[in-house]
Amino acid sequence: MEGQAYLLVLIGFVALAGGGELLVRGSARLALGLRIPPLVVGLTVVAYGTSAPEAAVTVAAAREGSGAVGLGNVVGSGIFNVLVVLGLSAVAAPLVVTRQLIRTEVPIMIGTSALLWLLCLEGTLDRADGLLLVALMLAYTVYTVRNGRRNHDAGAGIEEDVPRGRRDFARCIALVVAGLVLLVLGAGWLLDGVVEAARRLGVSELIIGLTLVAAGTSLPEVATSVVASLRGQREIAIGNVVGSNIFNVLFAVGAAASVAPEPLAVPPSMLAFDLPLLVAVQVACLPIFFRNLRIERWEGGLFLAGYGAYLTYLVLDATGHDALEGFSWLMVTFVLPFLVATLVALGADGIRLDRKRRR
Repeated sequence: MEGQAYLLVLIGFVALAGGGELLVRGSARLALGLRIPPLVVGLTVVAYGTSAPEAAVTVAAAREGSGAVGLGNVVGSGIFNVLVVLGLSAVAAPLVVTRQLIRTEVPIMIGTSALLWLLCLEGTLDRADGLLLVALMLAYTVYTVRNGRRNHDAGAGIEEDVPRGRRDFARCIALVVAGLVLLVLGAGWLLDGVVEAARRLGVSELIIGLTLVAAGTSLPEVATSVVASLRGQREIAIGNVVGSNIFNVLFAVGAAASVAPEPLAVPPSMLAFDLPLLVAVQVACLPIFFRNLRIERWEGGLFLAGYGAYLTYLVLDATGHDALEGFSWLMVTFVLPFLVATLVALGADGIRLDRKRRR
């Protein structure tokens, strides 16, 4: 029975990855065929498509009464995307950061996560909260489309062929439908396997959602961003992560809270630790991005080390290990102050360099 649970998890991940890929390919080509600017396709269709697995799992979890898995998936994916996806991409090749990203998209990403934390303070997310998040998702998409049309020429770089003729359009629609079907099936299989595995291992569904499910559903972001970085399309690597995080919070959580049969319960540990950490790692992006308008390899390594520390804490906490107290003391006494001092220094250096660039 335990082997069957792990098999369901594996099959679910494969179906989610395949469904997300088909959805991105089909919808991106359809959008281009409808004369939507490539920049808008990249900021919306591609970013949202790579986040489709997170949305599918979160909504399925909410409908089946496993809200902790769904919320853990979104929060864990947000942390994973910043620390691991950006970290790996920067280690592969230093990433270029645009001023627009620093001025607009990153603050929006931070704002959406802070809003989620604020809504969760009551201990539950109800349908009204969900509808608010979905409405904000629609507003953000409209803003992105309008802004993209104003900067039409900046988006050349998406390589999908524009469909020509009814047969090509039919193929694109078939890809979208097949992708959606795989996403729905994969989310169900993954959720069934994860819940069964968590029960047998004696680990909370929240921990499974924050780690295994979050990492698995973020695989499309890993593939997209790392490959984009290696190919020299480094702005895409960052934009994909930022857009995906915005989508996960606004749409995945919003849709889940809207369709759940009852309000989603927010685990106290998530409210006290994981949600504040999500906001903190996103805020930490600003001084790093602003300093040189790029993410250096050593900064990518710093991101990866941060995720390693987070994962270590989760494992020690979940197992009740004796080393948890000592590890927590080390983090709070030495590591955290060092990181804060480093970020302040990077921010100050960034302001100095920006003044030089403006002269």
